[in-house]
Amino acid sequence: MVRLISDSELTASSVVANSTMNRGRGLGGVNSYTRELGFDPAAWLRERGGAEPGWLDLCSGEGRALVEAARVLPAGVELTGVDLVGPLVPPPGTAGRGGGRAEVRLVTAALADWVPERSYQLITCVHGLHYLGDQLGVIARAASWLTPDGRFAAHFDPESVRRPDGSGAARAVLAALRAAGFEYRSRRHLLLLDGGRPVALPFGYAGADPSAGPNWTGQPAVGSYYHPVVVRTRGRTTGARGGAEES
Repeated sequence: MVRLISDSELTASSVVANSTMNRGRGLGGVNSYTRELGFDPAAWLRERGGAEPGWLDLCSGEGRALVEAARVLPAGVELTGVDLVGPLVPPPGTAGRGGGRAEVRLVTAALADWVPERSYQLITCVHGLHYLGDQLGVIARAASWLTPDGRFAAHFDPESVRRPDGSGAARAVLAALRAAGFEYRSRRHLLLLDGGRPVALPFGYAGADPSAGPNWTGQPAVGSYYHPVVVRTRGRTTGARGGAEES
């Protein structure tokens, strides 16, 4: 029987606290957000404009991609990074606006407890969900933080989500995510959502397993365990199998 731990215990585990997966990744180049996501986040924001443009990067590491993006985005664009460890040394250009550059704000916090003060046009999580316990909870919350014309893009491993008895829940989870409007690109292991919205997934978080072992990246990752629940929305009942029926 796998011993599951809470998210508060998980943040102190060696797999999470010592994670280096995304710490040095920049905006462009070989080891970059552009390469991993398949699009340039700064260019994406420039093309779409918007009344209150902003980019929220979850599990942002050193925040290098945000700092580099600030050099090419105008003042008025807010770039926010959230990471459990945060930057070891604050990178230059994070003090605020200046010289026509976008504003960068780096926050050190656990995602399980953090809530933004605004909505964002772009929300990313590059190889960060691998180290979270309640991955589905973060995904659902991030969807509600998006603007109506926004995009959420995150690397996600469906095989990391399991039922309390240890059996895999990948098919049921992907079915529920697709029913909620998400797209999953298996080649990149990339989960996408266009357009902010409330999301209720039919899974209840049971705990995390920090000893799950490596995922497809070859790096140690966290196993997330869920039990099925019933979600009622607008007269319809949805279960963990991804189906729906009138109620």
